[in-house]
Amino acid sequence: MKNALLEKIEQSQLKDDVPQFNVGDSVRVHVKIKEGDKERIQVYAGVVIARDGGGSNETFTVRRISYGEGVERVFPVHSPYVTKVEVERRSLVRRAKLYYLRSRTSKQSRLKEANS
Repeated sequence: MKNALLEKIEQSQLKDDVPQFNVGDSVRVHVKIKEGDKERIQVYAGVVIARDGGGSNETFTVRRISYGEGVERVFPVHSPYVTKVEVERRSLVRRAKLYYLRSRTSKQSRLKEANS
């Protein structure tokens, strides 16, 4: 049971413009990178393999293959450093977590595209 004051503070921290994306979707995440006193936006593209938490603690994990090696990154949904999430492709999946994709390679790891 949360305190009403804590809930009010948490609501003020949440983003309003979070796009609708699910596990299995191919996304492009635009992330602010700070290098010294400069700021730039870097794009990280991959497949969403998990969504965890709720409220201000909600995160999603994106997996991609880089130079033949699987790389995963966890992003907070409501972080100010995540500027934009673009959905490239929607997929039909029957699981909440796609951790089995870690052991699959190339054609085995393909997901069926959703007809939307």
